[in-house]
Amino acid sequence: MSDENEIPQISNGVNKFFQSKSFKILLIVIGALILILSGFKAGEFVGFRKARFSYRWAENYNRNFAGPRGGFMHQSFGKEYVDAHGTVGQIIKIDGNTLVIKGQNDVEKTILISDKTVINRLRDNIKVADLKVDDLVVVIGSPDDSGQIEAKLIRIMPPPRR
Repeated sequence: MSDENEIPQISNGVNKFFQSKSFKILLIVIGALILILSGFKAGEFVGFRKARFSYRWAENYNRNFAGPRGGFMHQSFGKEYVDAHGTVGQIIKIDGNTLVIKGQNDVEKTILISDKTVINRLRDNIKVADLKVDDLVVVIGSPDDSGQIEAKLIRIMPPPRR
Protein backbone atom coordinates (compact mmCIF):
# COMPACT_ATOMS: atom_id res chain seq x y z
CA MET A 1 0.00 0.00 0.00
CA SER A 2 2.89 2.35 0.53
CA ASP A 3 3.68 2.24 -3.21
CA GLU A 4 0.17 3.44 -4.06
CA ASN A 5 0.54 6.40 -1.67
CA GLU A 6 3.94 7.38 -3.08
CA ILE A 7 2.75 7.84 -6.69
CA PRO A 8 0.13 10.50 -5.87
CA GLN A 9 2.67 12.24 -3.61
CA ILE A 10 5.26 12.31 -6.41
CA SER A 11 2.59 13.49 -8.84
CA ASN A 12 1.55 16.24 -6.44
CA GLY A 13 5.20 17.23 -5.96
CA VAL A 14 5.77 17.46 -9.73
CA ASN A 15 2.56 19.46 -10.20
CA LYS A 16 3.55 21.84 -7.41
CA PHE A 17 6.98 22.35 -9.02
CA PHE A 18 5.49 23.18 -12.44
CA GLN A 19 3.06 25.60 -10.81
CA SER A 20 5.66 27.19 -8.55
CA LYS A 21 7.14 30.66 -8.87
CA SER A 22 10.63 29.14 -9.25
CA PHE A 23 9.59 27.23 -12.38
CA LYS A 24 8.08 30.38 -13.93
CA ILE A 25 11.28 32.33 -13.21
CA LEU A 26 13.34 29.49 -14.72
CA LEU A 27 11.20 29.59 -17.90
CA ILE A 28 11.59 33.38 -18.16
CA VAL A 29 15.38 33.13 -17.75
CA ILE A 30 15.64 30.39 -20.39
CA GLY A 31 13.42 32.38 -22.77
CA ALA A 32 15.52 35.52 -22.25
CA LEU A 33 18.73 33.58 -22.92
CA ILE A 34 17.26 32.20 -26.14
CA LEU A 35 16.26 35.71 -27.28
CA ILE A 36 19.71 37.14 -26.45
CA LEU A 37 21.51 34.32 -28.26
CA SER A 38 19.18 34.73 -31.26
CA GLY A 39 20.02 38.45 -31.36
CA PHE A 40 23.75 37.72 -31.33
CA LYS A 41 23.33 35.13 -34.09
CA ALA A 42 21.35 37.61 -36.23
CA GLY A 43 24.10 40.21 -35.74
CA GLU A 44 26.72 37.67 -36.74
CA PHE A 45 24.73 36.80 -39.87
CA VAL A 46 24.34 40.45 -40.91
CA GLY A 47 28.00 41.19 -40.20
CA PHE A 48 29.11 38.21 -42.26
CA ARG A 49 26.96 39.30 -45.23
CA LYS A 50 28.35 42.84 -45.08
CA ALA A 51 31.92 41.59 -44.85
CA ARG A 52 31.42 39.20 -47.77
CA PHE A 53 29.91 41.98 -49.90
CA SER A 54 32.79 44.34 -49.08
CA TYR A 55 35.38 41.68 -49.79
CA ARG A 56 33.94 40.72 -53.18
CA TRP A 57 33.27 44.32 -54.13
CA ALA A 58 36.88 45.29 -53.39
CA GLU A 59 38.20 42.32 -55.40
CA ASN A 60 36.33 43.52 -58.48
CA TYR A 61 36.66 47.28 -57.98
CA ASN A 62 38.72 48.01 -61.10
CA ARG A 63 36.50 45.84 -63.28
CA ASN A 64 33.30 47.25 -61.73
CA PHE A 65 34.14 50.87 -62.33
CA ALA A 66 36.46 50.70 -65.34
CA GLY A 67 39.44 51.81 -63.32
CA PRO A 68 42.90 52.00 -64.80
CA ARG A 69 44.13 48.69 -66.18
CA GLY A 70 47.24 48.57 -64.01
CA GLY A 71 45.34 49.55 -60.88
CA PHE A 72 45.27 52.87 -59.12
CA MET A 73 48.91 52.80 -58.04
CA HIS A 74 50.00 52.97 -61.69
CA GLN A 75 47.57 55.75 -62.52
CA SER A 76 48.66 59.26 -63.27
CA PHE A 77 46.10 61.29 -61.36
CA GLY A 78 43.64 63.41 -63.28
CA LYS A 79 43.93 61.50 -66.58
CA GLU A 80 41.52 58.63 -65.92
CA TYR A 81 38.24 58.70 -64.07
CA VAL A 82 36.25 55.82 -62.69
CA ASP A 83 32.61 55.25 -63.70
CA ALA A 84 30.52 55.16 -60.54
CA HIS A 85 27.37 53.00 -60.54
CA GLY A 86 26.92 52.86 -64.27
CA THR A 87 28.46 53.05 -67.70
CA VAL A 88 28.15 54.59 -71.13
CA GLY A 89 28.82 52.57 -74.23
CA GLN A 90 27.68 50.38 -77.05
CA ILE A 91 25.69 47.16 -76.65
CA ILE A 92 27.82 44.30 -77.99
CA LYS A 93 25.72 41.37 -76.74
CA ILE A 94 22.13 40.77 -75.61
CA ASP A 95 21.37 37.53 -73.78
CA GLY A 96 17.86 37.52 -72.29
CA ASN A 97 17.91 40.06 -69.45
CA THR A 98 21.68 40.51 -69.58
CA LEU A 99 23.56 43.04 -71.68
CA VAL A 100 27.26 43.36 -72.34
CA ILE A 101 28.32 46.96 -72.91
CA LYS A 102 31.64 48.04 -74.42
CA GLY A 103 32.45 51.23 -72.58
CA GLN A 104 35.32 53.62 -72.07
CA ASN A 105 38.76 52.19 -72.91
CA ASP A 106 37.02 49.12 -74.44
CA VAL A 107 36.11 47.81 -70.95
CA GLU A 108 33.21 45.36 -71.15
CA LYS A 109 30.58 45.55 -68.42
CA THR A 110 27.78 43.13 -67.70
CA ILE A 111 24.40 44.76 -67.10
CA LEU A 112 21.54 42.90 -65.39
CA ILE A 113 18.00 43.98 -66.27
CA SER A 114 15.09 43.33 -63.88
CA ASP A 115 11.35 44.00 -64.05
CA LYS A 116 11.97 47.29 -62.22
CA THR A 117 14.52 48.56 -64.78
CA VAL A 118 13.27 51.58 -66.74
CA ILE A 119 14.38 51.55 -70.39
CA ASN A 120 13.89 54.78 -72.37
CA ARG A 121 14.43 55.75 -76.00
CA LEU A 122 14.15 59.52 -76.01
CA ARG A 123 10.89 60.00 -74.06
CA ASP A 124 9.33 56.61 -74.77
CA ASN A 125 9.49 53.62 -72.43
CA ILE A 126 10.56 50.50 -74.28
CA LYS A 127 11.11 46.83 -73.44
CA VAL A 128 14.25 44.70 -73.39
CA ALA A 129 13.16 43.11 -76.69
CA ASP A 130 13.42 46.56 -78.34
CA LEU A 131 17.15 46.84 -77.58
CA LYS A 132 19.58 46.09 -80.42
CA VAL A 133 23.26 45.31 -80.67
CA ASP A 134 25.23 48.51 -81.48
CA ASP A 135 22.73 50.76 -79.62
CA LEU A 136 24.52 53.51 -77.69
CA VAL A 137 23.28 53.44 -74.07
CA VAL A 138 23.73 55.14 -70.73
CA VAL A 139 23.21 52.80 -67.76
CA ILE A 140 22.66 53.85 -64.17
CA GLY A 141 22.43 51.21 -61.47
CA SER A 142 24.07 49.51 -58.52
CA PRO A 143 27.00 47.11 -58.58
CA ASP A 144 26.40 43.66 -57.15
CA ASP A 145 29.02 41.66 -55.29
CA SER A 146 30.09 39.77 -58.45
CA GLY A 147 31.02 42.87 -60.43
CA GLN A 148 27.88 43.26 -62.52
CA ILE A 149 25.63 46.32 -62.63
CA GLU A 150 21.99 45.88 -61.66
CA ALA A 151 20.40 48.47 -63.95
CA LYS A 152 17.83 50.90 -62.61
CA LEU A 153 17.73 53.09 -65.76
CA ILE A 154 18.87 52.45 -69.30
CA ARG A 155 18.61 55.28 -71.78
CA ILE A 156 19.13 54.70 -75.52
CA MET A 157 21.04 57.63 -77.01
CA PRO A 158 20.62 58.77 -80.59
CA PRO A 159 23.52 57.81 -82.86
CA PRO A 160 26.26 60.44 -83.00
CA ARG A 161 26.16 62.88 -85.91
CA ARG A 162 29.00 62.64 -88.36
